Amino acid sequence: MMSTRKLSFVVLVATLLFSWGCSQNTKPPASSAASAAEAIKPFLGRWDLTIKTATEERPSWLEVSEEQGQAKGLMTGFWGHATPTGEIQVKDGEIQFSAPEGEGFSDGTQFKGKLADGQLAGTARDPKGETLQWTGSKAPTLAREGTPEWGKPIRLFNGRNLDGWRLRNPGPGASWSVEHGEMVKTAKSSDIISTSKFEDFKLHVEFKCEGSCNSGVYLRGRYEVQIAAGPGGELPPNRSMGAVYGFIAPEPAPAATLGKWHSYDITLVGRTVTVVYDGKTIIDQREIPGITGGALDSNEGEPGPIYLQGGEHGQVAFRNIVITPAKQPA
Repeated sequence: MMSTRKLSFVVLVATLLFSWGCSQNTKPPASSAASAAEAIKPFLGRWDLTIKTATEERPSWLEVSEEQGQAKGLMTGFWGHATPTGEIQVKDGEIQFSAPEGEGFSDGTQFKGKLADGQLAGTARDPKGETLQWTGSKAPTLAREGTPEWGKPIRLFNGRNLDGWRLRNPGPGASWSVEHGEMVKTAKSSDIISTSKFEDFKLHVEFKCEGSCNSGVYLRGRYEVQIAAGPGGELPPNRSMGAVYGFIAPEPAPAATLGKWHSYDITLVGRTVTVVYDGKTIIDQREIPGITGGALDSNEGEPGPIYLQGGEHGQVAFRNIVITPAKQPA
């Protein structure tokens, strides 16, 4: 007769073998993972999206990556910052995913799209049944060769009036004024945009927050360098003062003194950005992956304006806005 001790050992071994066998059975076959990876492959990379609403076209951005046969998505919506999408599925040549919450889409909005001639096209349907049309183009690398040759500095703000600037949303409450040689916004207002557009450049801008403020400097109208100071809670590093909003955190993190003038010296060449705050480099030649929330468009391969964010709370003033464009090749 088997002893109690030996019986317990046999039962334990049998249990472990059964558990191991079950775990092996739950793993997808290698061929299944390879098949999933192959289906995802055409959708991998960064995509500049355009979403057609009932009244306008709005920009968005999507990055699709793959890990062990599973697709992952990162998306910038109409505002906010790059945020993971819901689970991505690819079936019968169609990509499906849910938009991230709180980025300008209704919670539960489902995106579906297919590839045709290297372009994405599809629909986005929210839980109420509203359907939007959207398209996507592969984002350009914006690679540059050599070192830029710089042209002559251009003063974007003359210190007397708003010539050379336009309001994004003109109308009641869209108030920017010029006071004592400064461009000033005292409350939530409209964004203000330069009428000139630029490709690669060096930008100098000085700014001052009073009380508290939330603003930003948009490069080519697509990439926001954050301005945030005063009460209002701690922001994550990649959304704090000096960050390329939602993508790149400054190192070291700067702190703004309310009522004091600070400066940014920003160099943008292709996707590569350097940010100097009050004479100290806080972002050094880092790649910007894609557009940030609030971008004017998603046409990353085209020149764009400088715009100053005015749609958030607080008072902010700007002065000495000078841009030095790179010379275009002959």
